Amino acid sequence: MDYDDIERLRQDSAAWRLLRADHAALILSFLGRVFVDENVRSILFASLAERLEETLYGLNGQLGEDTFPRSAKAYLDDWSAPSAGWLRKYYPPGSTDAHLDATPALERAVGWVRALPQRSFVGTESRLSTAFDLLRQIAFGGETDRDVRLEELHRRRAELDEEIAALNEGHVELMDATAIRDRYQQFVMTATGLLSDFREVEDNFRVLDRRLRERVATWEGSKGDLLDDVLGDRGAIAESDQGRSFHAFYDFLLVRSRQEEFADLLARVHALDAIEEADPRIRRVHFDWLDAGERTQATVRLLSEQLRRFLDDRAWLENRRVMDVLRSIESHSLALRDNPGGAPGYDLDATGPSIALPFERPLYSPRPALALDTSPAVAGDAELDVSILFEQTFIDRERLASEVRRALAQRSQVALSEVLKTAPLEHGLAELVGYFSLTDPAFQTIIDGDTRDSVSWTDPEGRIRVARVPGLTYLRGPASERRTS
Repeated sequence: MDYDDIERLRQDSAAWRLLRADHAALILSFLGRVFVDENVRSILFASLAERLEETLYGLNGQLGEDTFPRSAKAYLDDWSAPSAGWLRKYYPPGSTDAHLDATPALERAVGWVRALPQRSFVGTESRLSTAFDLLRQIAFGGETDRDVRLEELHRRRAELDEEIAALNEGHVELMDATAIRDRYQQFVMTATGLLSDFREVEDNFRVLDRRLRERVATWEGSKGDLLDDVLGDRGAIAESDQGRSFHAFYDFLLVRSRQEEFADLLARVHALDAIEEADPRIRRVHFDWLDAGERTQATVRLLSEQLRRFLDDRAWLENRRVMDVLRSIESHSLALRDNPGGAPGYDLDATGPSIALPFERPLYSPRPALALDTSPAVAGDAELDVSILFEQTFIDRERLASEVRRALAQRSQVALSEVLKTAPLEHGLAELVGYFSLTDPAFQTIIDGDTRDSVSWTDPEGRIRVARVPGLTYLRGPASERRTS
């Protein structure tokens, strides 16, 4: 790394910023104990604040009352602020309580500080052996030549045969205590490093998802191109080196036989006399791996679900914009229809010509002659009851119009059913027909043939009559009648 790279890290790295913080010792000791030693992956903000409050109380009693004068919640808010970047504050789905988790920057800073003290024992032989094994795996794992791979397998089988023969002859070659402690130290470093790697993998998945959301939010192309781009990037995340390595590790760890073998080997190692001080975190490290891996998988599932909802919301907004455009076109069309003189263009009688062939017309049929009776009328002797003429029903259309105007006094439009609630039918079907034939300068009449309303009344014999009629609506406005069917 050159000068510019290191200077940029000094200014932007959250881990470097933590090492330069005023209370770095408090942050590294307290957060390192909770999130690294205890391997806590998520904790309630209030619970962590309570634990920090106890720690601050003890330190203030030891170092002085004004050493840490602020409250625990104030310190946690500062440590989880974006300007610090040492804790991640979030709200899990379905929870209204804030939770905290450590960031990879905190783990890197804690690991670097813990590697500073002088170690009483530094193993090198085990790492050299591991380096040789890794080189063999790389060299022969990617070898395509069948003969070369067979030669390597025969060599390994010969070594196993020699070891089996030596055991049969009674020659047992044991690993000394130094070699055992050397390999155990390397195993502890690898096992705890894996837990830190899980947190960094989870954080990297969030970064990739955040970049993808930014691309979706600023997309200006078509929806099809957007979906192709989004799905391609989601596949690229899963097929990346980090994603493939994580899934391979997780699938390997989920095999039951592997878990049982690992637990058995771990118990055997901790039972050796050479392991004087076993690390307590290592006894259940494979369960911690499973928990950390499941948490990472859950994070990926949650990010995928949130991205799907994000795309659904965006599609809903686009559909709403399309509907707004269609309504705007409809409203402009209606305005032009009501005022055709103010709009440019031509009037069309129909969308297509009507064709009538000459031979389709019927031939002329003369009407038959009518015989007229020209004899004079003769007055009859029968008496007629003319009172029935005065019992004819008279529909006062002006009264009906006044009922409609009264209903429109407080509203801009009213349906016939609402008018009849305050002015029920008195003359049955004849009055109902009168409502449909009203014309008045104070309102317009709209008949919707696609809907049906039920209108009821009581006839003179006391029977209830019901009629199914088209939907009728009155609009307050100029004197013009619009009918749609």
